[in-house]
Amino acid sequence: MINWLNFSMFLYLILFPGKDLLAQAVEEKASPPNIVIIFADDMGYGDIKALNPLSKIETPALDALVEGGISFSNAHASASVCTPSRFGLLTGEYAFRTPAAARGIGGFTPPVMDTNRVTMATFLQKAGYRTGIVGKWHLGLEWVTKDGNAAVLDAASGYSNVDYSRPVQTGPNDFGFDYSFIHPASLDIPPYVFLENHRTLDPEVILTTDVYPRRKENTEFSWDKKHSNDQAVYWEKGVWWRQGEMAPSFRVADCLDEITAQGLAFIERQSADTPFFLYLPLTGPHTPWLPSEAHKGKSGAGLYGDFVMDIDQVVARIQEQLRHQGLLENTLLIFSSDNGAYWPEEEILLYGHDSNRGLRGQKGDVWDGGHRVPLLLSWPKGIREKASYPGLVSLTDLFATVAGLLDQKIPDGAAMDSYSFLPVVQGDMEYQARTEMVHHSSSGMFAIRTSEWKFIDGLGSGGFTYPGRLEPEKGGPRGQLYRIAEDTYERDNLFAAYPRMVEQLKSQLEEIKNQ
Repeated sequence: MINWLNFSMFLYLILFPGKDLLAQAVEEKASPPNIVIIFADDMGYGDIKALNPLSKIETPALDALVEGGISFSNAHASASVCTPSRFGLLTGEYAFRTPAAARGIGGFTPPVMDTNRVTMATFLQKAGYRTGIVGKWHLGLEWVTKDGNAAVLDAASGYSNVDYSRPVQTGPNDFGFDYSFIHPASLDIPPYVFLENHRTLDPEVILTTDVYPRRKENTEFSWDKKHSNDQAVYWEKGVWWRQGEMAPSFRVADCLDEITAQGLAFIERQSADTPFFLYLPLTGPHTPWLPSEAHKGKSGAGLYGDFVMDIDQVVARIQEQLRHQGLLENTLLIFSSDNGAYWPEEEILLYGHDSNRGLRGQKGDVWDGGHRVPLLLSWPKGIREKASYPGLVSLTDLFATVAGLLDQKIPDGAAMDSYSFLPVVQGDMEYQARTEMVHHSSSGMFAIRTSEWKFIDGLGSGGFTYPGRLEPEKGGPRGQLYRIAEDTYERDNLFAAYPRMVEQLKSQLEEIKNQ
């Protein structure tokens, strides 16, 4: 049987010997790119030197991504806290549409989505990709328990009713990942264990306080002490984790290194014969801030800045592994963060380092500092020139963009809040993928933005910055309205001056929420 595509290419090249466009198209169609998403935890846009010349942190590997690819100056997580942001990235959908996914969760919470959910991993798996997740999951697990009841942590003893000798019944492998090596939640939330393909490694657990003293002699409490109780390990600002069960071999300071090693091992098992997708959600620079000895004291932003240097080194190591195996050229490498940095005004004043680069608020907040994130794309074969894209982009949009790149249709009903920015990847910096976006704070305060305006349906930050929520004064504004195109710091509340715009944006917000 004649292969008409190959015959057409052969005939084309005979007739037009100086042309190779069809050959290039066939080659790219035949070899879709590998996809690696490195997802930092609580890292700010302003931490990356190439995005913020005033950054006190050296980030050479991330700077190289900026110089060799596309950076996005107006990219946002779908929410300003861990779980809903990760849900949005993987599903292409705002987390508020799935109530269980719309808030931060613990390490024993059941899965926040059903197993019939189409994720980016499910989609790529069906497209012929080998898929893997290595790192922080934080989307819930269905643990098997000793008493048959729901998994729960006893705060008094520090122990749970989980039977770690048995595999979890529902986890990442049920959501499109062929391989999984995960930590259940954040690195300051128990249990402190690794699971490989749903089985807990080293299942005979102890308590964190069996290894780590709760306090050190020189311990001084800081603004972050409010997140832990007297049972938690707290050594200094940023260096704390909650009490709970821990595998005997688990060490908090080694967690990032272990995740990196397992990510490198996953890549090492791949080849150019089959495309692969690696989702690498890191546990840093989220608390506890435990930088390596190589970087301790090397930044100008304290332990946090030193830890960001470790994140930069992870990027360098992943790139080097891909290069070593001849896979870097055709790998779409995506770097981002799940929300803005947890970096209050106290730290900006202390170090002169603005982790969220000139934006109001921080992690958890509905203000832009809570959800504007770094987004960097590198793909040597497909992106050959440095570019910066100013248009509005959500991390939910990665799903549709990947689908467009592969020329694959997203199943009906999936990724409903995902808009492809593929033309941007192809070099069109004037393209606008979306005209509006909804923001969602840690306490459930909502906002909607357009290219010019941002309306917040409430008063206060909605998150970690004080005051989180304010009651309206009599006759005063009931929400916030900013001309965001000009007032990027969200200082001048125009709510009372533009009632029709408030009404229009609030109606638009409710319509999107109720879809």
